[in-house]
Amino acid sequence: MDIQVVVKNRKASHEYFLLERLEAGLVLSGSEIKSVRNHQVSLAEAYVRVDANEAWLMEAHITPYEHASVDKHDPKRPRKLLLHKDEIRRLWNEVRQKGVTIIPTMMYLKAGRAKLEIAIAKGKKLHDKRQAIARREVDREIQRQLMRRK
Repeated sequence: MDIQVVVKNRKASHEYFLLERLEAGLVLSGSEIKSVRNHQVSLAEAYVRVDANEAWLMEAHITPYEHASVDKHDPKRPRKLLLHKDEIRRLWNEVRQKGVTIIPTMMYLKAGRAKLEIAIAKGKKLHDKRQAIARREVDREIQRQLMRRK
């Protein structure tokens, strides 16, 4: 399948341990999908709220489409996620654990339809973030040394 990435949540892997990833469809209005196709989306503060029967994308910012005449949408309105019942039930059980949340990691277009990659995530502590940064710097230095030898 041809996938066109619209936006990635770069802070997600820095702030959280990503345990498991799922693909979810999105219920969007006509002007929203046009804005998504124009890459006018931000997932920086977004999260997923799950109740017993439904999953919702909260605080994702989709800029109103400038050429829409009547159907101007609220940029931060909750948007329903399309998932199977057993996936929603599993997410509901995961979220009830302490320190576990669900965050969007990427929005993309797949066969013309907007899809959202969500991840079950556990928050990182400050020392975990420092270790990740130190590991990244060591890897960069190794790559530099390898490039100099060539």
